[in-house]
Amino acid sequence: MTDTTRRGPKSEAPDIARAGQLPPEVPLALDATDVSVSFRSTGGRWSTVVDRVGLGFERAQVTVLLGESGSGKTVFARSITGMAPFGARVDGTAIFDNRDLLKISRRALRTIQGDRIGMVPQDPNSSLDPMRRIGGQIIETLEQHRRVDGRDAAHARMIELLTLVHIHDPERVARCYPHEVSGGMRQRIAIAIAICCDPELIVADEPSSALDASVGVRVVQLLGDLRDRLNTAILFITHDIGIAALIANQPGDRVAVMLSGRIVELGFASQVLHNAHHPYTRALIAAEPSGEVARGQLAVVPDDVRSQRYWSELIPVEPGHGVAKPLEHAEAGVA
Repeated sequence: MTDTTRRGPKSEAPDIARAGQLPPEVPLALDATDVSVSFRSTGGRWSTVVDRVGLGFERAQVTVLLGESGSGKTVFARSITGMAPFGARVDGTAIFDNRDLLKISRRALRTIQGDRIGMVPQDPNSSLDPMRRIGGQIIETLEQHRRVDGRDAAHARMIELLTLVHIHDPERVARCYPHEVSGGMRQRIAIAIAICCDPELIVADEPSSALDASVGVRVVQLLGDLRDRLNTAILFITHDIGIAALIANQPGDRVAVMLSGRIVELGFASQVLHNAHHPYTRALIAAEPSGEVARGQLAVVPDDVRSQRYWSELIPVEPGHGVAKPLEHAEAGVA
């Protein structure tokens, strides 16, 4: 979204590169600029799945990355935190504490991942070892990043973390194996591991999608509570409009709508979810299931909206709120 290699005529729209972005004076936990991710196809050609995306993440703020499956949300999030999928070619910058996570060594990345950047996966089973007790896995993370002094201190911190994520009887749960607790509790444990080192940024990848609706809501509310308590930035990935509104509930929280590897609308949550300008965002909101819709009349995103290619820069429509124009309009200089 901060593209400097334009293929068409330069638009006269003011501050087009910063539309929807945070002001430059705001200190960011992570600042990703012009990030593109490509994979080599079987024919040897490179296919771009994330195209010049830029986002900044401020402490104590939620940024929701919203879009349908396959839009590039997870690939973008993993890439800017140094965990790009195997075979990916990543361009751009991701500045964290004056270091570019896309350029530093794997060894340097390991001192940041799990410590200053926490990850909450979609499926907690993918991050929990089924052969080890829960308490031991949390303690291992604490000891790996040297955040405790001695085994007793590690145990006390582990109990504190389980209590913080609303797990009752943490001593008993700490002695359990992952399969001995519920799915919702496993997700809370994954959150406890993600926050155990007081990270500056938490990346939560569809953390509620594999859970029952009521359990998923409680997990999302827990993340919101932790944001306020720990003063951490949260990048929250979802395809669910209702979940986006639930987690992005503070005045400074933002929503970025992603389609086909590009952000097509970005602004404060109240702007994007209640005053959407982009046709894709409007179609997503209209397709949200409602009890008022008659049987057999579910709304869908029109094919012409989904297949349309959009420019990577955003045109400001109001302060803090920007939308992408269709590619042919942007090339013609239409604002």
